[in-house]
Amino acid sequence: MSTSLLPPEFADLESFAPRWCLSTETERYDARLNSSMEEMQRFYDAITPRAEDAIAYCDKFAVDDMPEDARNLMYLLYSMIQVSFPVEVWSQPRIPDTGAASLTCVIEPPL
Repeated sequence: MSTSLLPPEFADLESFAPRWCLSTETERYDARLNSSMEEMQRFYDAITPRAEDAIAYCDKFAVDDMPEDARNLMYLLYSMIQVSFPVEVWSQPRIPDTGAASLTCVIEPPL
């Protein structure tokens, strides 16, 4: 029995899957806030070159009929988006100059 979370074509990203394959915006935001810049940079550097291939792979399926490994790949892409601003712009997990402000997602869009 395989313990892989991602499709075999994306085995090179498997080490990031347990930490970043998160199904909700709140989980992804919390992971970002609780990650070091080094962790986010490693993840971002690994997934960014594979993003177009990952999107193309996910696009082969209807959202409501995705196999679990493809859905996890989609979640990994969502996490890439979540860490992109800290990595590319802010150089820190939180939005600069926001003090103790936080984000609480009350409603998630349905899949």
